[in-house]
Amino acid sequence: MISLDKDLQKNKNSLDDFFSIAKRVRAYLPNVLSDSVDKNEYTIYVSEVAGSKRYLRPINKSLYIQDDVLFEQSYSAFLNTVSKIKSQDLHFDENEQNNINSFLYTIQQSIGAGLDLMVDPNSARKHVGNRFEELIRTVFTAIGVSNKRLVLRIPYDTDEGEKIYKCENDLILSPYEKVISTPEQLNEKEIVVSVKTTSKDRMGKMFIDKILLEKFVKHPQKVIGIFNNDVQRKNNNDISFTLVSGLFMVYTKFLTEVEGVYYLDPPPTALKKPYNKHIKPFSQLITRDIFKLLSA
Repeated sequence: MISLDKDLQKNKNSLDDFFSIAKRVRAYLPNVLSDSVDKNEYTIYVSEVAGSKRYLRPINKSLYIQDDVLFEQSYSAFLNTVSKIKSQDLHFDENEQNNINSFLYTIQQSIGAGLDLMVDPNSARKHVGNRFEELIRTVFTAIGVSNKRLVLRIPYDTDEGEKIYKCENDLILSPYEKVISTPEQLNEKEIVVSVKTTSKDRMGKMFIDKILLEKFVKHPQKVIGIFNNDVQRKNNNDISFTLVSGLFMVYTKFLTEVEGVYYLDPPPTALKKPYNKHIKPFSQLITRDIFKLLSA
């Protein structure tokens, strides 16, 4: 078996892959965590080794599954939910909905915690983002939604001749057996997805990309955003929320309106009006909204 730090930096392609790496991290953490600070609904864990302190990303206590037995049960429940979605049995109670968010959040934050402790910060940020993209892609594959990462090639003229702007789309979701969008053209029925761990410094790009894409492909294009959370550590023992809610509403009103924004761990503002009309839990996307969006 490869070392844990190498495993954390390796691509993951199945739910079993993610469950296994999360279990490895969870077994490792009790050996290295020395302290913690609670701030509202979040805990910041601290590891002190040889006089050097490392602080982990804030963990939402109500979402993160601490108990190992409950984590195993959560995985079984999640797999059952996936099977129901795939068979188009779309009747879910509140516990099933909540488990979707908790299970996936626990996976992602376990990976993030491991990378915080074991990998250089700059490299860790990249890998945390990559694993989140892979996790979301894996979920859509598991529920039977065709998907693909796609780079759209947009030509433009310069004094030196035609050049190409590469517009990277984290994920394309399709109602068809295979994604039919190409690097030259997006299909109107398919959905462009921005998958990021946080909206900080990235929210605007989602709106601007929608405008750009629609101008280029010359038809309406469905665009959604998927985020893990919008909370960060502040001064080691505090937290701050990074969703710029006013800017979000200004973009929505005066630029364009995306088809939805979804979080595993929504910031408090997202639960209030008028933001909750646009920002929803990820569970709502995969149990209901995705099928409405793909059939529109």
